[in-house]
Amino acid sequence: MPLYVSDKQIVLPGDAVATRDYNVSGSIYWDGDVAYSAVVGLINIRGERDVEVIPLSGIYKPRVGDIVIGYVVDIGLTGWVIDIKSPYSAYLPVQEATLKPIDLTTVDLKSLLGIGDIVLARIIDFNLTKDYPVTLTLKEARLGRIEGGTLVEIDASKVARVIGRRGSMVSIFSEELNCDVTVGQNGRVWIRCKDPGDESFVARVIKLIERESHTSGLTDRVRSIVTQYRARKAAVKS
Repeated sequence: MPLYVSDKQIVLPGDAVATRDYNVSGSIYWDGDVAYSAVVGLINIRGERDVEVIPLSGIYKPRVGDIVIGYVVDIGLTGWVIDIKSPYSAYLPVQEATLKPIDLTTVDLKSLLGIGDIVLARIIDFNLTKDYPVTLTLKEARLGRIEGGTLVEIDASKVARVIGRRGSMVSIFSEELNCDVTVGQNGRVWIRCKDPGDESFVARVIKLIERESHTSGLTDRVRSIVTQYRARKAAVKS
């Protein structure tokens, strides 16, 4: 039952990962009974049988159900074209933008969302046969136009690391600094802090997580960095 890699190991395209005795997932391909890495990636081993290859860089590939952060780039007759940092165009139909019915003959869509506005949305359809393969909705309580805060862009392949296992990484910012960090699956991160002055610090830490996502002990190190920052702030105030 060969396992050719170890946890947190960096692999290159074509490197052998494991045989079919293991549950191998992520960016891989099979040749016979052996799985090989398809990318430059990081090995994540969970338990005794689960092995995943996580790409160290890559584009965002939309999935139904994903929460994404996008920019309004055009306004059509029945909705808005949204940039979600993906090769696939996204569309927000007017009926998915509000709970109230809209009369398109009397309402100017610019009054609802203008070019350059930023939205937090969910993907409800992905169909490559459409002119706009990705369909979005804002019809959930926490979705809608983003106002205030700070936006940071990261590689989409690093999203899971920024969130942390069971939200362990982003929870550091809420617990230590009273900051709400919303991570879009497309690699855009919205930061809102009780003290707006903390947002630039959180943004720098998120970029650090992105750069060092392959290193071990990162969650503890980030918690230490944030705790020290909070202590320095308290010392200045006193």
